[in-house]
Amino acid sequence: MSKRSADISTASMADISFLLLTFFLLTSSINTDLGITRKLPPPPEENQEIPEIKTRNVLQVLVNRSDKLLVQSKQIDISQLKEVAKEFLTNPANKQDLPEMEEKNIKNLGTVKVSKGIISLKNDRGTSYDMYIQVQNELTAAINELRSELSVQRYGVKFSELTNADYIDAISKAIPVAISEAEPENIGGTQ
Repeated sequence: MSKRSADISTASMADISFLLLTFFLLTSSINTDLGITRKLPPPPEENQEIPEIKTRNVLQVLVNRSDKLLVQSKQIDISQLKEVAKEFLTNPANKQDLPEMEEKNIKNLGTVKVSKGIISLKNDRGTSYDMYIQVQNELTAAINELRSELSVQRYGVKFSELTNADYIDAISKAIPVAISEAEPENIGGTQ
């Protein structure tokens, strides 16, 4: 007579597997939040006039379907975008082809020069998501660096380290996020 092998009950193994799976799902954090945090302006009022914007106050940034970056119709590398945006928004030499600066009296800052510059961003429908995010990151980095420079100059700490809400508001008014993003369209490709 052959020796009979002992049966192993798999019902308890299935229960244990289910409990382990439940434990890991409940205790692990899966970070799926991706996106760009940006506060949108309020919708315009019904009879509100659209202000006229001078050409010198607009920095045109285009990304074509080949992921080529064009700034003011000149091709540049993504690594140059942050510095170009910073120079555009500050206009340190008061050049005529860069935006006008307006002196404003801002509470907790005093009189500061505020740029009238707007960065106009337009993407081709074929632009890769990676390139889109890189451009957004560079433009955001330019604004954040300018805010930090002003914050260090006036308050002695970086903008990201400010805790006083009035100081944060003052710096935000002095260096506003002025990025206008157009709806993607077919811009063209192999420039």
